[in-house]
Amino acid sequence: MMLQTATSLRARIAAPIARILDVQRADGLIPWFEQGPWDSWNHAECVMALAVAGEDSAARAGLDALANAQRPDGAFLSEYGNALPMADHVSIARVPAAQVLDTNFTAYVATALEHFRLLNGTRAAKPWWPMVRGAIDHVLEHQHEYGDISWCAEAHGTDLDDALIAGNASIHASLGHAIQLAQAMRDPQPRWQEANARLGKAIRALPGRFARSGQERGHHAMDWYYPVLAGVLQGEAARSRLLAQWDRFVEPELGCRCVAHEPWVTVAESCELVMAALRCGMDNEAARLLNLIEARRDPTGAFWMGWQFAEQIVWPAEQPSWTQAAYVLALDMFEGSTQASRIFAD
Repeated sequence: MMLQTATSLRARIAAPIARILDVQRADGLIPWFEQGPWDSWNHAECVMALAVAGEDSAARAGLDALANAQRPDGAFLSEYGNALPMADHVSIARVPAAQVLDTNFTAYVATALEHFRLLNGTRAAKPWWPMVRGAIDHVLEHQHEYGDISWCAEAHGTDLDDALIAGNASIHASLGHAIQLAQAMRDPQPRWQEANARLGKAIRALPGRFARSGQERGHHAMDWYYPVLAGVLQGEAARSRLLAQWDRFVEPELGCRCVAHEPWVTVAESCELVMAALRCGMDNEAARLLNLIEARRDPTGAFWMGWQFAEQIVWPAEQPSWTQAAYVLALDMFEGSTQASRIFAD
């Protein structure tokens, strides 16, 4: 099934990329939006989108900014934008966000660098290899004997310790990308391979390790599709997982809900679900979702964060940089336009 539009990838991503470039600061950091929070995961996602678009200098500046932001212990102190309050009914407040040493945020720099390597070659990626090595070593310091990884360094070993399905699945993918980087750099890391195998087994077989806080889980779409997007589940097991809750999370003619019981579809979750669907051969479903996402553009062509369909309003009235990046990566994977388009493929 083809997309409704016949224009090229470059034309379709022009406005989203322009939005990312508008947000990128002079020091190379890419926050969510102007005067907004910064974290290494969403920054890395934007670096990958810039690389897809051929914005080489901006992508390299983004990688340099990551290296400059890294702590001596390998971690990244990120601002937790999801906890920001609303300034009014439709806008996110421009206030300082709580900072956290999120393990998933730290690990994702490996995915960004492997993506860059696929596009530009091993020699071009080599300057940032020490950053990835330090990041992954930090993350694995917070792995438990069962294989799961604490969601943040601050909680590790405390009464608040817990692991998140989506975050651990993302770490699983990042570890895989780090292992590929290590092979390319001729710096093998057998400990990483063993750790990734244990993490995958935990996600597949030990659901109790991801519910130790007592909080009810399973309402967020990311917990549903991330084991598929990250390749923890493959083939028929992956398809079965997506199909089992497709009608719960996918709102007909609108896209993917962020939270199952909320009347809110979001572009980023819809795009990530596109990539998860493509990974397990659900190409028609992916194409339909991409068509639906096109309705979330503003007059310039950039994407709003989401649509509140009970009130029939754009909500929130924000255009995060990472929302734009998710679309770029999903479209690249759908069309297979670049050498890195299959980074999330089996």
